[in-house]
Amino acid sequence: QVQLVESGGGLVQAGGSLRLSCAASGRTLSSSAMAWFRQAPGQEREFVVTITWRSSTYYANSVKGRFTISRDNAKNTVYLQMNSLKPEDTAVYYCAAPSRIYSGDYFFTEPSDYAYWGQGTQVTVSS
Repeated sequence: QVQLVESGGGLVQAGGSLRLSCAASGRTLSSSAMAWFRQAPGQEREFVVTITWRSSTYYANSVKGRFTISRDNAKNTVYLQMNSLKPEDTAVYYCAAPSRIYSGDYFFTEPSDYAYWGQGTQVTVSS
């Protein structure tokens, strides 16, 4: 069973930075694709970024150039560095893992592509 635990959310002013962490158990992240999604109140869950097992990355246009995904294999943890935060980045952020390991370099951007989710961490950006 894959378990994901996010941390690092909080309240920050516009223009500030936060780093989210997603610690995994039950799967070696170095061999797995991972992703971050977010969900604002009253809105659908939205794709943010994904990283393949080969460390290829794909970002949503809304965060490109401001957010960076990375992975620490020794800690089995994925990070999301968020810079130049805007009020519209306010949401609950979730990390996600697919149901299985894929040998290819695929970018999965739909929530239905992922079977395992963390509990979420709140990010609030004040103007």
